[in-house]
Amino acid sequence: MSVFEISQGTSPVILAFPHTGTEVPQDIWNRLNDNGRILADTDWHIHDLYAGLLPQATTVRATFHRYVIDANRDPDGTSLYPGQNTTGLVPETDFDGKPIWKEGEAPSQADIADRVKNFHAPYHAALLAEVERVKALHGVAVVYDCHSIRSLIPFLFEGRLPDFNTGTDMGRTCDPAIEAAAADVAAAAEGYKAVVNGRFKGGWTTRHYGRPQTGVHAIQMELAQISHLATEAPPFAYDERKAERLRIHLKHILTGIEAVANQLKTKGE
Repeated sequence: MSVFEISQGTSPVILAFPHTGTEVPQDIWNRLNDNGRILADTDWHIHDLYAGLLPQATTVRATFHRYVIDANRDPDGTSLYPGQNTTGLVPETDFDGKPIWKEGEAPSQADIADRVKNFHAPYHAALLAEVERVKALHGVAVVYDCHSIRSLIPFLFEGRLPDFNTGTDMGRTCDPAIEAAAADVAAAAEGYKAVVNGRFKGGWTTRHYGRPQTGVHAIQMELAQISHLATEAPPFAYDERKAERLRIHLKHILTGIEAVANQLKTKGE
């Protein structure tokens, strides 16, 4: 299996999709328990939600599921949120804290090292190559990391998650105007709730690539799945009506970020 898919564009914006993949190699699938095989923690339909919103954006999408290995975790296994419940580089549980592996079949350190080599590293090598290509074209590149999660997960956070969760590691990973381009649209979107650097401040991808001083900016958008799914339970069906309403705001966010990137390019020339 190919562990990633790429569509190259000419925009300074790159859309990254680390968690929409549902492919699990058979040997790994055989080790998952019935709960794990639901693949509940997928970022369901997110690549479809963003499709065509910024036609010239480059897209880099992992095809493997996050239970194989999480492409948005530090390959060293360091936690992004010390002291808080989360899932690791290769999760042992789902987002509800329930085991996903058959008894005695949880991945070993050797398994994890193998998956870093064969899945995590190739995906990020591909993403890095696109960052470098786009930056060579424009003098600037913006990684927009696309995510979604259920709005109610007591194991991870209290209460209901806002619909738009913009993460920039407290402003460290991108120019303030890029953060504002996303946050201002989200805050003004009627019928939605939004937060910046709340429970989700940007995952490893955002923090790893976001180096504004070098011309590479990164921002994460975590969407509550209730904003575009019929229900946050199997079969996690895509709701066209909800999605089309949401896509209007996402398009404004992306075009705004692209406009800021082009302004930053001009300043650097």
